[in-house]
Amino acid sequence: MIRLEGIVKEYYMGDVVVRALDSVDVEIQRGEFVSIMGPSGSGKSTLLNVLGVLDQPSAGAYYLEGVDITQLRDRELAKIRNQHFGFIFQAYNLFPELTALENVMVPLMYAGRPRRERRERAEELLNRVGMGHRLHHLPTQLSGGEQQRVAIARALANNPTLLLADEPTGNLATDQGAEIMGILQELNRQGTTVVIVTHDPAITAYGKRLLRLRDGKIISDGPVNQVAQEA
Repeated sequence: MIRLEGIVKEYYMGDVVVRALDSVDVEIQRGEFVSIMGPSGSGKSTLLNVLGVLDQPSAGAYYLEGVDITQLRDRELAKIRNQHFGFIFQAYNLFPELTALENVMVPLMYAGRPRRERRERAEELLNRVGMGHRLHHLPTQLSGGEQQRVAIARALANNPTLLLADEPTGNLATDQGAEIMGILQELNRQGTTVVIVTHDPAITAYGKRLLRLRDGKIISDGPVNQVAQEA
């Protein structure tokens, strides 16, 4: 489904060039559950942002379903983001002035879906993640775990081919984090491709494949148990 070839990402800090990703090659197949680990500054979040087309690589090729999307314009990339990817962040990133239902309706609005269809789809997804009883609550009225459930429902709004999660349990208590990972694991069983960045070895156990990064390079890639033993 996804193939990265020779991906480089550089940032400029004054006159200093920082290479966050250094010639990364990786393939992700449909239906996989991939965890990405590495020390702070290793390039984990940068890789996730490149995968989700939130960030453009400085060099290299990104093939999505066989098409090199690094050649596309911003408008086309925005359309791809909305149609193909769902995003879950550590800080939830919910709109504070919108209810849980309205937050989930937002990506459906950008996709041009009719209001009635948006509402029905949002209700369906919130029920799916166990939030059907909190449709009309604002984020400030929800616990961290509940907010992350709403964020997952929002990420699923447009039936993404790939769900990308950046430290989705980082702000949660252990039991709440386990609940969120259980939801992601079940979504993967149902066919959703999941890629998650985490610093927690326990979180990788929910997935099947583990990538380890160091200094912008992939240093190991394989089944979770195998890569974990190599560390």
